[in-house]
Amino acid sequence: MGTAVKLREDYSAGELRQLAARSKDANQSRRLLSLAAVRDGMSRTNAAQIGGMDRQTLRDWVHRFNASGPDGLYDNWCSGPPERLSAAQKAELVELVEAGPDRTKDGVVRWRRRDLQRVIEERFGVRYHERHVSRLLHQLGYGHISARPQHPKQDTKVLEAFKKNFSHTLKAHISHLSRRKLVEIWFQDEARIGQKNGIVRQWAQRGTRPRQPADQRYQNAYLFGAICPTLGKAAGLALPRANSHAMELHLNEISRQVAPNTQAILIMDRAGWHTTEKLKVPKNITPIFLLSRSPELNPVENLWQYMRDNWLSNTVFESYSHILDVICEAWQKLIARPEIITSIGFRNWAHASQTS
Repeated sequence: MGTAVKLREDYSAGELRQLAARSKDANQSRRLLSLAAVRDGMSRTNAAQIGGMDRQTLRDWVHRFNASGPDGLYDNWCSGPPERLSAAQKAELVELVEAGPDRTKDGVVRWRRRDLQRVIEERFGVRYHERHVSRLLHQLGYGHISARPQHPKQDTKVLEAFKKNFSHTLKAHISHLSRRKLVEIWFQDEARIGQKNGIVRQWAQRGTRPRQPADQRYQNAYLFGAICPTLGKAAGLALPRANSHAMELHLNEISRQVAPNTQAILIMDRAGWHTTEKLKVPKNITPIFLLSRSPELNPVENLWQYMRDNWLSNTVFESYSHILDVICEAWQKLIARPEIITSIGFRNWAHASQTS
């Protein structure tokens, strides 16, 4: 075994211990304590044990300390090979992914790893394995997720303008109310739930394809649901069909859930049974209609998905009564968890205007 490496002498044992006490890095701190013990004359073996290392490792850290001082005692893990794509090239790749493929030029309707592998090689001269394309996309903040359907005639600019100007819309609808009148913002929608039910994803062994029963019958019911995200409360009815009579029953149920001396602003879509003049709207409810072809503005749509994913899917309904029982049980589970209603239903564009 070679002779011990001499420790540089510009730091005393006391100074080394002070540095260890001030250090926010646990590994640097214990190495400084070992070097302080060496400075005090302790054997290298015992000094190494103080820092939880062997003598050879202590020798390596002495070399690092002699060369760089206390900063040499930080862990200096290898950062791996340099990035093969520059920041500008990554930004260009992001624009490419956002724009999507050209059906005529690229021959596909969505980007696959092999397509991006080819494009990266053609544009930047860099050859990646398909697996590394996945890692690169994850680094850039992308995941492989399913797209939400969008009506081809939807105007996103109009949708954003609706959200931006909602505070003015709200003020126009409540301007006749007394200033002492409180306001609750509600969202309303309907979901058809029945025997032709959905199947959701589940954990399973790789290489297997789990099976779930799927009914082919068509008997169903409608769940009318409304939520007040700010207060975490809801009003729901399970009914045999969706029409103006059913909607009137639901409005009456919502009206009963509204607090005294409070006006409910009910935001809903433009279904025929919502907009008909035959509909009798309770005095404590003021409807505001969403834009056409814009279901993403209504958080109750997300609530339906949550309920299907957790309580309604993967179920075979034996009869209409069974459908009603499962719907009611799921709705009771929901209203017992107001934090879920708030988490899913809260929308800044709607509720910020309530307090402004």
